[in-house]
Amino acid sequence: MASRMSIVLASALFASAAFVGGQGAAEVAGACADVFTGRICTWATTTGGRLVEAGATIPIAVIDRAPAEAPMTWPPVPVAAIDLPAVVQEQTAMRQLTVDWEPGGHPPAPFLTPHFDFHFYTIAPAEIAAIDCRDQRKPAALPAAYTLPDITLPPPMAQMMGVESLVGLCVPRMGMHAIPAADVARPDAFERTMVVGYYRERPIFIEPMIAKATLMKKASFDLPLPAVAGMAGRLPSMFHAEYDATRQAYRFRLSGFASR
Repeated sequence: MASRMSIVLASALFASAAFVGGQGAAEVAGACADVFTGRICTWATTTGGRLVEAGATIPIAVIDRAPAEAPMTWPPVPVAAIDLPAVVQEQTAMRQLTVDWEPGGHPPAPFLTPHFDFHFYTIAPAEIAAIDCRDQRKPAALPAAYTLPDITLPPPMAQMMGVESLVGLCVPRMGMHAIPAADVARPDAFERTMVVGYYRERPIFIEPMIAKATLMKKASFDLPLPAVAGMAGRLPSMFHAEYDATRQAYRFRLSGFASR
């Protein structure tokens, strides 16, 4: 009996020491924003104070009840701008998540389908707001198999926006959009892809761009994250969208952080 009690006590002390010594896992809540009929929240998980994952919880109600039509504004206005937890901002390059709903999609042709843009920015909100696309310089190098196309707009869209083309798919208050070349060339509507954003020749965001139809499947999936040259700070190397049927929500998980 005494021996068994000693083992139990020793195990408890070891577990306590491991937690105090910095090995205990914890979830850190970030900011939230009301979007349509749901609430999107950012979060992080840490072990001993070191970041393991950064992410966001996206209720399926937000996806399901996104309006079929929305006023066309230029520059686009995100439906949410949500700060990432302080530990993410302190230990990685990422600062803020913005969410854009595109009910009719946008050029190029494969993206003319209802979809969401989830921008994880590495620059401050004031810098995002200052992007006007007048600087048309492109980065010297892109991730492997990515392209940064120039898009000529249809006349009605060009008249409304006051521009005839988007150099490097640059959108004011967003930046340029580099996209996997295979997705730009596909003949049908895209399902999901990982975009890398640039402005003034430097990378400024990573963006899971996901069709509403894909999200409404309520199924988990992964997206490859390319190596991005020139982005300071720790960056994730993995993106996993985990669907939780109990919570009726996606958990977007960014992990595998390393300096690049």
